[in-house]
Amino acid sequence: MSETPVAPATASAARLAQAWAVLQTVLDPEVPVVSVCELGIVRDVQLQGDGVHVVLTPTYSGCPATELIESNVVAALVAAGLGPVNVALQRAPAWTTDWISAEGKTKLRNYGIAPPGPAGQNEAVVMQFMPRQKAPALDCPRCGSSNTERLSAFGSTACKALHRCLACKEPFEHFKPL
Repeated sequence: MSETPVAPATASAARLAQAWAVLQTVLDPEVPVVSVCELGIVRDVQLQGDGVHVVLTPTYSGCPATELIESNVVAALVAAGLGPVNVALQRAPAWTTDWISAEGKTKLRNYGIAPPGPAGQNEAVVMQFMPRQKAPALDCPRCGSSNTERLSAFGSTACKALHRCLACKEPFEHFKPL
């Protein structure tokens, strides 16, 4: 019984789909319920000779998890037999929370982190000194109450803020829109 040869284009498409599927399993080390794909930091995946070229955009230039994410991406693709792997960091355009998938935002909420809303138009903002305004209330990811308050503009990482629900009294983090 002879096997039907696989056309090169079909084999390439299958290899590329496999690389994307593997990357869906690579979790963010700071929020280990969302994949790097769901966070939107995997910008592109290309076949490169016998290996794979991955383009990552860090959530911000000083993110302490960038090297670990890069290492985890390489390890996962090599373990799946897709190596060698080349990773490039692309910082422009800058990552935005608008790149987080709907599934990623749902996973954040289920994990106890209020997901970000829309980041806006990413227009240049002129610095103006204005009286401090109260941050808009967020829905508590645990009980759903909008009776919440911000405790700190910074949570466990610079991309999150610390809030508290006044209804259930539980603290929670909010992934800030960037």
